Amino acid sequence: MSRSPRDAEPARADAPSDWLTSLHNDWSDDPAPGERGTTPAAPASVGPGAERADRPGGHAPASPASSATPVSQGGGTPRQPGEQGDRPIASSDPGPGGAPLSNAGCSDQSGSHRPGPAPAGDRPGPRPGIAPVGPQPDSPRPDGSPAGDRSRPRPDAPRPDAFRPDSPRPDSPRPDSPRPGASRHAAVPWPAARAVAARAGQRGAVRTERLGLGTVLGRGLGEPLVALTDLPSFDTSAMDGWAVAGPGPWQIRDDTGILAGQDAPAPLPDGEAVRIATGARIPAEVTAVIRSEHAHADEAKGLLYAERSVSQGQDIRPRGQECRSGEILLPAGTVVTPAVLGLAAAAGYDELSVRARPRVDVLVLGDELLTAGLPHDGLIRDALGPMIGPWVHALGAEVTPPQRLGDDAEALRKALTRSEADLIITTGGTAAGPVDHVHRVLDRIGAELLVDGVAVRPGHPMLLARLPSDGPWLVGLPGNPLAAVSGLLTLAGPLLGGLAGRTPDDPYRVAVRDDVHGHPRDTRLVPVVHRAAGEPGTAGGAEHVVPLHYNGPAMLRGIAAADGLAVVEPGGVRSGTEVEILDLPWVPATPWTEGCFT
Repeated sequence: MSRSPRDAEPARADAPSDWLTSLHNDWSDDPAPGERGTTPAAPASVGPGAERADRPGGHAPASPASSATPVSQGGGTPRQPGEQGDRPIASSDPGPGGAPLSNAGCSDQSGSHRPGPAPAGDRPGPRPGIAPVGPQPDSPRPDGSPAGDRSRPRPDAPRPDAFRPDSPRPDSPRPDSPRPGASRHAAVPWPAARAVAARAGQRGAVRTERLGLGTVLGRGLGEPLVALTDLPSFDTSAMDGWAVAGPGPWQIRDDTGILAGQDAPAPLPDGEAVRIATGARIPAEVTAVIRSEHAHADEAKGLLYAERSVSQGQDIRPRGQECRSGEILLPAGTVVTPAVLGLAAAAGYDELSVRARPRVDVLVLGDELLTAGLPHDGLIRDALGPMIGPWVHALGAEVTPPQRLGDDAEALRKALTRSEADLIITTGGTAAGPVDHVHRVLDRIGAELLVDGVAVRPGHPMLLARLPSDGPWLVGLPGNPLAAVSGLLTLAGPLLGGLAGRTPDDPYRVAVRDDVHGHPRDTRLVPVVHRAAGEPGTAGGAEHVVPLHYNGPAMLRGIAAADGLAVVEPGGVRSGTEVEILDLPWVPATPWTEGCFT
């Protein structure tokens, strides 16, 4: 029996009852429109009662020997508009006309949860003049025959080159929607797209600038931090107490003692003691400093007695104990923390050479966007304009106020060719609709397209380009909000890290608490929230992440409550599987770093 998407799933006994987890429990983990959702099936044989494919061109039959064929979320899980289910069927199930269905691009023989490659004849081709990343369409097919012309499907719509249950059979005509004047190449795998963006950012030299200590918090050092003096620059007392010379008892010198900040004191004769403050300069000939609490002063006799043994040099910080002048204290690239500021000041610096923040322009496209008030008459609020700038600033960039260009190709061309930024980010216009101008404008100005579509959901129609004459980089984000977030994490983040000269963080993996369905071919990015070991809701177990719902391409409710995104490989993952986690840029940061809102 089917259920409404808003029907809550039964609460787990170990699940916390807070508002955040309600985002997990009150919405099904549905695929985005036009997607098939799959999760790895639990080991089970396909019996006579299995569901049958009831649409022409149904999904490939499951092999009786396979125990891990991807299947859809069962139990009546609702599907979003345009979604087709991926259901287990027996190998004898009839296709159209009563004939058994053939295997159509999903490998069910290896036991893998991932689908097999699409037929070579259905893979799309490259854009003319661009060296695409990923499979080349001109490569011969497995049978040795040459590959023919390809056209790229409309992004964020069911791909015509994929054999789907609701699509015509492979040998029937396919409706294609290529961008006028060019064919498209295959989407770049998600890990490869991130690698391309990171390498692109590392192409040129990192710009540096010299700034005062009060303005460099969170920046990366542009050059090694070298000591300009010995630290300490003279012998100093490490404690409040008595400076003594020779063996005791000592005759107490009748004066006010030695304080920090005074000029060099007179040498101390053997057998004498004088009061000294922490940080004060040590007189010549001093043997040691005795802490006040470890000494007894007999005022009647004018003598000082040590209550513990005294060793040569005790509680004295000798000159150069921490460093010598010219010694490298920190390497270039070190993030300037409050402690680094203190060290730099102690070492004699008034200003530091730091890596300049990449400059970013944000161009918001779309005539349907409102900047204030409630949606009305087919117009919607612009969610990306307020979000992109702070997000990119959290990635360590200097961001100009967003420019709202509407769906004006000429305004877009002028904005691109006049920009003096290191990176331009556009929102929307990357698909193949009648007012999606980004590709056409990039072609017109002669930009180099490095990534044109990424095999990731949401966010498939993102792109990365370089404007001519070593101009700015451009990251084109899809117009749907969560799809745009996917583009920020996939392309903009690695690119900005390279431009700023930062070393990428090592990836890490955490177990996911629940089954998460996957796309048949593409990586999925799913908002998650961390649960620490022993935290309420973990039942005293280990750290894990909980997938949040409201994760459709147009939704922000899930990501607003998340502290990261889980990288779900094609085919989905079972509960307890470790998945790679992408931290949101402000989550791992402390308040003074580049990765924050300061």
